[in-house]
Amino acid sequence: MNEGNVETQKIPVRNDGKNHAEADSDAKSLQEMSRDELLEKVDEALKAADKNYDLYVRSQAELENIKKRQKREKEDWLKFANESLIKALLPSLDNLEKALEHADNENSGDALKQGVELTLKGIKDALAKSGLEEVHARGEAFDPCFHEAVSQIEDPRVKPGTIVEELQKGYLLNKRLIRPAMVVVSRSGSSEGEGVAGACETNH
Repeated sequence: MNEGNVETQKIPVRNDGKNHAEADSDAKSLQEMSRDELLEKVDEALKAADKNYDLYVRSQAELENIKKRQKREKEDWLKFANESLIKALLPSLDNLEKALEHADNENSGDALKQGVELTLKGIKDALAKSGLEEVHARGEAFDPCFHEAVSQIEDPRVKPGTIVEELQKGYLLNKRLIRPAMVVVSRSGSSEGEGVAGACETNH
């Protein structure tokens, strides 16, 4: 048993020596190459380098083409981003022009009024489809996230801080505030001279 173990342990030592010898032989084979063989190796290396450089140049050119194409597509998208919205507004534009024509021909204020009302409805419907909605204001509690107080007045009919008049409508685009409603807010008699308290902490 002991002799068998000794022989088994000697096997990797002999193999390691053989591997070192083969490595030395390979290293010497490169040193023992003739001048023509070395030149041939250099020529092969140069050809491989030229091939890799050509691939690099082509990949860079392709990358530049992709960048130019993306830039052109982005410019086109920005140029025609509102195309669908404008198309939706065109019927309202037609209605307004027709209303003006009828008002001139018939000398009727009612025709003009009906045309303007129809046009306003068409514009609101088109903008609503694009995500636009009005900010609720009159009768609501003042909210600095959606309302901008222009002034305050006493109004015993409502609680202090209630919006009693809307001077300009506010709008949301896809739930994001794009213009606050300009409003007049009620105050109590004892709060004269005080501003509307509160600040919006929500980012829109």
